[in-house]
Order: sequence, then structure tokens, then C-alpha cells
Amino acid sequence: MDKRYQVFISSTYADLKSERQRVIQALMEMDCIPSGMELFPAADEEQWEFIKRIIDDCDYYLLIIGGRYGSTTPEGISYTEKEYDYAMERGLKVIALLHASPEEIAMGKSETDPELRVRLNAFREKVAKSRLVKFWKTRDELPGLVALSLSKTIKMYPAVGWVRADQITTTELLSEINQLRKRKDELEQDVIRLRASQIAGVTDLAPLDESLVISGKQSVVGNEKWTLTTTWKDLFSTLAPYLLEQPSDSQLRQTLSKYYCEKYSSRCAFPDFDDHVFHTIRIQLEALGLIRVERLRTIAGGMATFWSLTTEGQTLMMSVRVVRPTQVPPPN
Repeated sequence: MDKRYQVFISSTYADLKSERQRVIQALMEMDCIPSGMELFPAADEEQWEFIKRIIDDCDYYLLIIGGRYGSTTPEGISYTEKEYDYAMERGLKVIALLHASPEEIAMGKSETDPELRVRLNAFREKVAKSRLVKFWKTRDELPGLVALSLSKTIKMYPAVGWVRADQITTTELLSEINQLRKRKDELEQDVIRLRASQIAGVTDLAPLDESLVISGKQSVVGNEKWTLTTTWKDLFSTLAPYLLEQPSDSQLRQTLSKYYCEKYSSRCAFPDFDDHVFHTIRIQLEALGLIRVERLRTIAGGMATFWSLTTEGQTLMMSVRVVRPTQVPPPN
């Protein structure tokens, strides 16, 4: 998404016109939106409410201090310092660029009033104490300092920013999809915990390595029975990969019937599981927390029972089905 950040440029105006132009150019080359005194060069109390609204809309605050304290409010504080204090109050991330040698600034761009010079020094000290600052001497240094400082600030403290109106729908849709996915995961975990609590009183479940007898029918000659002995672990290892496709009850029953009947006899035809065996398998694996069984609507519009793996089931499947390296004796 093409996001742009709005940056408020705060400084005295008349003495730093060319410096501000360099900074504005640097911000525009970074695809940022500069805002500042160019919008309201006359500073007075009537303008202050407007200035605050502009600062409220900004993502970052860039302060440039040169050799002047600037015009002051009736309370004796400069509008530049007042803007700084308001930005701090609003919690904006501040980038401060202070002149490295204010005593070397030309007289025409320096404070001649001793009281204002004292206030300027106090302002510099206040800014320097509350954060790391960058120092500059010439206007040509400012673009590089702005680019470096702002890029780092955006990376460490990403703000809301602005996006084009035609991107808002897409952005909101993606956000909503992510929220729905999170909610789906939360609900799935709630279902798992609920089922676990429902069977919490059952403490004597058969372990995975315990044997069980599975049986069914085959239609080679009449209704010949087939019977096999396996373990719960081997049974789960057999059916787990099929659950990745979330099969229906009937699909899985047909797949397992064919698999075990063919293990019993190579002449197996039209195999089927005994009802009570298949239901026992489903109940036991669900009680062990390895599978999830849900009644869902089918594509045709009806309802059917579908199987899927839980997180615990996926973990166990990986454990029993992965191929491990063959041990090779170390060379002599």
C-alpha cells in the first residue's frame, strides 16, 4: 500500500526561509506531505487553533532551531516553542535539528535582544535534554539529516499516514479478512477446549499403542467377513493424511474399508466397515483430541459429517509419518 506521512515543519520563518525550502524539498522527495508556517506566516492567537488542527493531522514533527527565538505570545513563549510543546503533548515523534554553532550565525539572523537570546538557549536545552538531536551548520546539510532521521523514525515508530481514497476499500477488506481469520482460529480453539472439557471425566482412554480389532464385509462370496488387528497409532497413521482434505464420513469410511479389506485379501470387492467399529474409531479419536468432526453444508445443499485434524492431530501425524534418515555407520 502506498502510504504517505504528513510532517509538520516548525521553526522561525524569516531567518530560515531557504533552510525550510531545502527541508520541504527533501520531504517531498521522500513522498511525504510537508506542513508548516508557509500556510500561516502570521502568528497570532487567532491562528493558533488552526495551527493545532494542522499538527493534529500530522504524523511527525520536525523542529529546526537557528539563531532566533521568534515572535512570542502574550505569555512570553515563542510560537515555535508553543508548537513544540503541543506536539509533545499530543505524543508526536519529534525530530529536532539544532544549529551546531549559534554564536557563528550572521547578526541579521540572530537574536539581538538579550532576553530572547536567554529564552532561545533555554529552549535549545529543553529540546536537547528530552531526546537525541542532530546538529547542522549549513542549509546544504539539512536534506541529508532529514532523510536519515525521518527514515529511521518511520521504521522504529510507524504512524497512521495517509492513503489514496481508492485504496481504502481494499485496505479495509484485507483488515476485515484478517480479523475473521483470527476469530475463526479463536473459535476453533474454543471448540477444542469445550470438547476436552466434555471428556475431562474420562481418564482411562486406551493408549495409542494398544491393539484393537477392526472388521467389515466383502462381497466376493456372499457377505464374507474380514478381520484385522492393528493399534490405535497405526490406525491413526493410516487415516490422518486423508483428513488433510477434510473428507466426509462416507468418503473416509469407503477409503478405510478398501485399504483394510485389501490388506486382508487381494480378492476384496465392495468392502465395508462394520458400523459399530467405524463409530468407535471416530469417537475414540475425537476423545483423544486428534480429530474434529463437524456437521456442515455440502455443495449440493444438504448436510454431511466431515472429519479434519486438530492441531494435536497434525503434530502426531507429522511424528508418525515423516521419513527419517537411515542410520549410516561413520567412516573408518
